[in-house]
Amino acid sequence: MNHKLDHRCSRTRVAVVGCGGTGSALAGGLPYINQSLLAEGQPGLNVIFVDGDRISSTNCVRQPFSQSEIGLYKSLVIANRLNLFWGLKWNASTGHFTEKTDGVVDILITCVDTRAARLAISRSPAFKKTLYWLDIGNNADNGQFVLGQPRNRRNQHAKYRLLTVAELYPEILDPRLDGSDTLPSCSSVEALKRQEPFVNQVLANHALALLARLFRHREVSYQGGFVNLATGQMAPIPVTQCERKRKHAARDSVSPARPGGRGRFPQVRSGERSA
Repeated sequence: MNHKLDHRCSRTRVAVVGCGGTGSALAGGLPYINQSLLAEGQPGLNVIFVDGDRISSTNCVRQPFSQSEIGLYKSLVIANRLNLFWGLKWNASTGHFTEKTDGVVDILITCVDTRAARLAISRSPAFKKTLYWLDIGNNADNGQFVLGQPRNRRNQHAKYRLLTVAELYPEILDPRLDGSDTLPSCSSVEALKRQEPFVNQVLANHALALLARLFRHREVSYQGGFVNLATGQMAPIPVTQCERKRKHAARDSVSPARPGGRGRFPQVRSGERSA
């Protein structure tokens, strides 16, 4: 079963939450999607980068920031860099995305460190107004990217709704599990020793490729995947949708898939430290 995109608007509004290792890698690929849409005569992207963190010296080891940018906001640096190079007018927010964050976007991309952060995002007014949620998380040498459609008012009329990462793997929103992941420390040397190079870039590129297929072909045959750099494996997550019920139905009926199983990696990863 394929998932089909039936959304059309003047410009697709995208919010990237988290501009660390994965978010910054993904940001660099979004202009290519924008350019391809414009070349095909379609409306492009309108992107906002959201991150309240400033650049530290340790960020300059694994992330695309320089010593001259220490102390500046990550979101501002990325937005200004892309705008200058590509001639764009994308935006940045220097506030943290919280349970109170509001706004309307079509695609919400989360590249955050913890399950607690994801839980806060899922409770926000903005989350209730988005069409798609693309979540990316990783550990030292593996991770996952999952595209879904939140159960909210904007998706209530969709005949088939793409299940979100939180419905497929509910533990991704459990803050009690945040301490169970072995994540890099804020030391530059320790961060390099404990996290494989390019794990963020690999996941970001897989996520970008999924988005590109959704825009170009207006349908996808998978909604994400698990990636393991230690073994060189990538296990796709097949499309899992629930059908909208008829009148008088209060909720979608769905039996969430569980992590593990044949062809999948056993644990859903939360994210990477900002170092």
